[in-house]
Amino acid sequence: MTLLITVLAAIATSTIWVFKDMQNEKRLGTLSLIYWGASIMWFVDAVAEYIKVGASYFTPTAEEMLNDAFLGVSEVALGLIIWLIMVVVRRVRTCT
Repeated sequence: MTLLITVLAAIATSTIWVFKDMQNEKRLGTLSLIYWGASIMWFVDAVAEYIKVGASYFTPTAEEMLNDAFLGVSEVALGLIIWLIMVVVRRVRTCT
């Protein structure tokens, strides 16, 4: 679930970046890279977990799925916070 959420965030951000932010005003490329990096991290984690537990990896309990969903949403929110701080600092620096 965490991998799915971060991949969806990465795809959405990349699509918006490519089609809407041509002059790179909002630095969406950086946000996209944050999400793609997180997606790669969760993919490696999923592969390692599959090697460890085998086919039972694909039958999570409802509690595990809920925990993974909260973690995925938290990760997307953290990426947004980091990106917002970066955008604000850049804007403050260019105004002075």
